[in-house]
Amino acid sequence: MKDFTEELIQALDSRRQELADLSREIWEYAELSEEEHRSSRRLAAYLKENGFAVEEGVCGLPTAFCAKWGSGNPVISFLGEYDALPGLSQKALPEQAPIRDGAPGHACGHNLLGSGMAGSAVAVRELLERYRLPGTVQYFGCPAEEIMLGKIVMAGQGAFDRSDVCLTWHPMASNTVSDYSYSAMTSMKFTFLGKTAHAAAAPEQGRSALDAVELMNVGANYLREHIIPQARVHYVITDGGGKPNVVPGRAQSWYYVRAPYREQVEEITKRLIDVSKGAALMTGTTVTHEVLSGCSNTILNRPLNRLLYESMTRIPGPDWTPEELEFAKKIQDTFPDQVQRNALLEFSVVELEGQILHSGVTPLKAAPAFLAGSTDVSDVSAAVPTGQVFTCCMPVGTPGHTWQVAACAGMSIGQKGMLYAAKVIADTAMRLFCTPELVAKIKADFKQTGGGNGGAE
Repeated sequence: MKDFTEELIQALDSRRQELADLSREIWEYAELSEEEHRSSRRLAAYLKENGFAVEEGVCGLPTAFCAKWGSGNPVISFLGEYDALPGLSQKALPEQAPIRDGAPGHACGHNLLGSGMAGSAVAVRELLERYRLPGTVQYFGCPAEEIMLGKIVMAGQGAFDRSDVCLTWHPMASNTVSDYSYSAMTSMKFTFLGKTAHAAAAPEQGRSALDAVELMNVGANYLREHIIPQARVHYVITDGGGKPNVVPGRAQSWYYVRAPYREQVEEITKRLIDVSKGAALMTGTTVTHEVLSGCSNTILNRPLNRLLYESMTRIPGPDWTPEELEFAKKIQDTFPDQVQRNALLEFSVVELEGQILHSGVTPLKAAPAFLAGSTDVSDVSAAVPTGQVFTCCMPVGTPGHTWQVAACAGMSIGQKGMLYAAKVIADTAMRLFCTPELVAKIKADFKQTGGGNGGAE
């Protein structure tokens, strides 16, 4: 098999500035989930300019798209994201400085994720075309990851089913193959209906829906004692009534239930629904629930992870300048030591403590680590063999969903991590295109580990 690594590195280095500009443009858009109209159009236009046929609005999602080039097998798909987070607007500075108070910001680095994957797909297309190699390159523009929606809907409608392998990456504080299993999750709302009354003059005539919400929350807190330690139940009240002098006739809460495996989530969710019924009975109200979304736990693919690790270790990582290290240290100093250590413990990379920006690659783990958080990439992993890498785009020990992440995502630290990820993903993809036995091995492992049964219902 011809080694395409150096050609891929050169191809992506030649696009370094255009990819940095693309990621910066989407960073400036900073559009929320399901509102990523300019971001999705810009990425789709970039892929179209580089030879891909683009279908927009796939699976009924206005900001989702699929870009495709080539024909035949294997079919290797690249997953991109581009939604921002509310209230985390931030300039590319090492101190908190919103571009606009209360506005969204790319505090998860999805501007880098979507742009890097686009660059990777284009580099692979160029080599396949140059050497007249068979196969299909697909880029899926996946919206609304932050509200656990895009890939869940797309996987549920079979968008990824023709793919032999799906690849993606995510900005992080270390260079690591994602041998982490993210938690399964269900997102649901509980709506209580009661009877309004004057809260002072005739409270006995009222049946408070807010009382029911609060009693349900109390019950959920007691339930926590009797579920597995790895599970998480968290909530907000989305409607608590209008004025204190009116007994609320309607109230609503929004719950997430997470656990390492899907069946555990379903068991806890059933008990939570019983808690809601008990709260309604105690208050003379009625309750209904609506499941908004849910995701599978991640199904890891060890042969694919080993392949990604080989690519990570043979491609040089970023060289950090003194200015970047100074910027990163200022960012790092905004967090207490324990916060940084907790971030390292969460991802089992505590050996990086004391570093400012990670260089090198962390070793593959002997056994997968379970994470409390969730991702809709897990639903793709339940449908198709899926691999993911993390690259250093922020200082070591930086927690996610913070203004500090948004700052790094808009400047050279994040952009260098993005380019490294694009090279790693492209190198792995080319090895899959050129080595059918690798694809067969990955698909056999997928079948053995229970893949192909779909994600969350």
